[in-house]
Amino acid sequence: MLRITDLKLPLDHPDEALPKAIRARLKLDAKEPLSFTVAKRSYDARKRGAILLIYALDVDTPREAELLQRFAGDKNIGPTPDTSYRFVTQAPTQLPRRPVVIGTGPCGLFAGLILAQMGFRPIILDRGKAVRERTKDTWDLWRKRNLHPESNVQFGEGGAGTFSDGKLWSQIRDPQHHGRKVLTEFVKAGAPEEILYVSKPHIGTFRLVTMVENMRATIESLGGEIRFGRRVDDLLIDIGADGKRQLRGVSLEGGEEILADHVVLAIGHSARDTFEMLHKRNVYLEAKPFSIGFRVEHPQSIIDRARFGAQAGHPLLGAADYKLVHHVTGDHAGRGRSVYSFCMCPGGTVVAAMSEPGRVVTNGMSQYSRNERNANAAIVVGIEPADFVPFDPASTDGQIHPLAGIALQRALESRAYALGGENYNAPGQLVGDFIAAQPSRELGDVEPSFKPGVTLGSLDSALPAYAIEAIREALPAFDRQIRGFALHDAVLTGVETRTSSPVRIKRDDSFQSLNTRGLYPAGEGAGYAGGILSAAVDGIKVAEAVALSIVAH
Repeated sequence: MLRITDLKLPLDHPDEALPKAIRARLKLDAKEPLSFTVAKRSYDARKRGAILLIYALDVDTPREAELLQRFAGDKNIGPTPDTSYRFVTQAPTQLPRRPVVIGTGPCGLFAGLILAQMGFRPIILDRGKAVRERTKDTWDLWRKRNLHPESNVQFGEGGAGTFSDGKLWSQIRDPQHHGRKVLTEFVKAGAPEEILYVSKPHIGTFRLVTMVENMRATIESLGGEIRFGRRVDDLLIDIGADGKRQLRGVSLEGGEEILADHVVLAIGHSARDTFEMLHKRNVYLEAKPFSIGFRVEHPQSIIDRARFGAQAGHPLLGAADYKLVHHVTGDHAGRGRSVYSFCMCPGGTVVAAMSEPGRVVTNGMSQYSRNERNANAAIVVGIEPADFVPFDPASTDGQIHPLAGIALQRALESRAYALGGENYNAPGQLVGDFIAAQPSRELGDVEPSFKPGVTLGSLDSALPAYAIEAIREALPAFDRQIRGFALHDAVLTGVETRTSSPVRIKRDDSFQSLNTRGLYPAGEGAGYAGGILSAAVDGIKVAEAVALSIVAH
């Protein structure tokens, strides 16, 4: 087949316009046989009221070779790329020790799935519960203020991505088309087929729950095991004949040991006690930059009108999203920093995402329909390891402790808990009041979605002064890009501190820890991914590295 890219048609084009446009583009007669599939569909909304659909199409025609030669100089016509996945190896008949995967987020699930599909029968461990039990525990916090430290938005089957918008796009380089393997497996597990071709695919929480269960069933049918309620508390490490540290297995809560020479560490960005254990075991890790801020909520209708104009509400467009960046220039503590929107959830809700008692954390979530009243996004400020030092007594004499970012997160989350009333409410403030630096006393037209609830007041003490001033400058700037963004009654809730891992567990070209052979840091928690798709792709890459290492030895 050949692929045509950048084929543009009006938003409301009739069905027959697409084959007609293909024939015109390829200069084919109306009677010539033609079949095609949509490889990708996106839209160009730069001209409100005149939105265009942009297609990439795979065309099957008996004149393929002739047409490819005729259009050899056309960058938008070429052979359809081969995106099929090929396994790098297959497991030997006898496995001396099965590989272990720690974590069942997107990275751990795909590492386990790929290993299982190659015949390695992995053992997959998760400190939390199976996804439906975990969902009940999460709702127990949202409805009744009961936090379950081992079963919540962060911990349990499916990982943090289960309670999210379910976004399935990424800006990572993917020359081997691993992302296509991820999407294909998601469709097999119950995702709508449209995720294979729409430009910004998403799934939503309710669908993710069923998909995660189906993926678990697939892994188990191939000889893999998934064990819940199994927190890894220690690593079994010895010194090899060459004098290097070699992982020999893991020790679980309660003392059970599992021997393994290959362990994938896909723990997610909130496994703080595991980071502490790794540091005590001298596994090489370092503090890394991340971002902090608040969630902002607007009526979704404002965002739709600002982005789509009169075509807002069109079924092919759905709820509008946005991506905003502001570089701070004002004469205040935030000067020189960048403020940006993160994890935008159209038609979604702001959710409680804490995993430790006495702390409050926000995140965003949407269902597949994206039909809730409000749009929400994190508005965050980038911070560097040097910013962590005031929060961490262990960072002394100019040395930044590897876990200093965790100290900062905990301090801000504890402050948010206090500002919210020490009952798991989130502290909140109207955008207009925040810009004017005055406390909020009552809500306006925007009803915040955060559960258990929001306690209004001032957010000025919720973040360091540089972050407050940077966000205060950014909100009116964002209003110049999306009219209504600085709406007085829009609501800010805090705090957003889990944007990415505060730690990087560095690895070498073989995907193993720099100083602990057999340990394969992976995904968001290790600092090598950000989001469902990139984490899943990293899980595939690490699984391939593990498989090749086992076969080689």
